[in-house]
Amino acid sequence: MKKYDVVLDTDAEDDLFDIYAYVAVNDLTDKADKLFASLRRTCLKLKTLPYRGNVPPELFEIGVVEFREIRYKPFRILYSIEGSTVNVHCVLDGRRDMQTILQERLLR
Repeated sequence: MKKYDVVLDTDAEDDLFDIYAYVAVNDLTDKADKLFASLRRTCLKLKTLPYRGNVPPELFEIGVVEFREIRYKPFRILYSIEGSTVNVHCVLDGRRDMQTILQERLLR
């Protein structure tokens, strides 16, 4: 089975930090640690079978199909595949206004 390199860009790393900080401040540091580890692990699972993710419907509707997503509910991990590299672009709370966020973040 082919293995891909997984690279989290600066925005995705910032997203993970922001999620961690929010949970640590508003809940428990232990929960923040576990959530951070789970989200990071989910990103790294893209080393194998990255094409299993789907094209986000918000982007598909406007004809943008180069991005894919996997979920760790309620979070959505958006990425693209270039050769043997999976580039993770963002880790977002799926309860937010995804149409606007995706257009701002991925289509700039």
